[in-house]
Amino acid sequence: MNLLNKTKINNSSDFIPKKRMKLHLSKQKTYKETQEIIHRLQIQSFRRPANLVINMIQPLLWLLLFGALFQNAPIYLFEQYRIQYREFLNPGIIIFTGFNSAINAGLPLIFDREFGFLNRILISPISNKNSLIYSSIIHTWLIATTQIIIIMLVTIYQNNNNINFNINQLITNVIISTIIISNIATISICNALILPGHIEFIALTTLLINLPTLFASTALAPLSFMPTWLQIICCINPLTYAIEIIRNYSLNKSISMNTEIINTTWLTININQGLLILILINITSVIIVKNIIKYKYD
Repeated sequence: MNLLNKTKINNSSDFIPKKRMKLHLSKQKTYKETQEIIHRLQIQSFRRPANLVINMIQPLLWLLLFGALFQNAPIYLFEQYRIQYREFLNPGIIIFTGFNSAINAGLPLIFDREFGFLNRILISPISNKNSLIYSSIIHTWLIATTQIIIIMLVTIYQNNNNINFNINQLITNVIISTIIISNIATISICNALILPGHIEFIALTTLLINLPTLFASTALAPLSFMPTWLQIICCINPLTYAIEIIRNYSLNKSISMNTEIINTTWLTININQGLLILILINITSVIIVKNIIKYKYD
């Protein structure tokens, strides 16, 4: 009996590989999967061009209507810049454009849930399910960045070419907008995976997040115009820091990390601290959302 047991052990050990083969294909597969999902999202966007047009028209309407409505607003009474309200409004419209595109980043995902395509993707031999998140964020970033560049060109034309097209300003706008887009798009994807359907998603993003977040920032008015309670809410809103960084650069044509962007009686923040706050909020939201998605779908 002992001999039989030893032979069984020896025979079974022969099937155990002596060395484990490590295939370095996970990163390449993740890149390929992300690329294919982005291509699929692009096809969906081209088949529904009305969404792209509407997302483009909305911030332009804000720019034209608010710029015309408050063109004689005395910004110089409370701020050190002698500028027109349209120039004050432009940085807020740029950030709001990225925010508006990012807040709808989870909409294709929630439609995939309702039509059953998400289940097919999840049961497919996909190596990294995070490619769903990566592809949605990159696709949203591409659309939002294109819209931001178009808005910058429109503002240059609107101001009768008084503002020169500065490549450094474009890079600054894209970098700051990228932080906001990745942050809001991650939260939008999380909402798309948690909420029951697209009706609840649209109601949440349109009614409870979109407009309140816009008005509770310095996109339309400076902090000095606001009461104390609204100033506190604006300083909690990450859009405020992004808007003020872009506004400071566009008005001064240069950027210094020690320049103050928030200056109230109870809070003072410079550009360096504002960037740090934006990056920390972005990292925190990505970690929380990834854990929520892992808990729900793994």
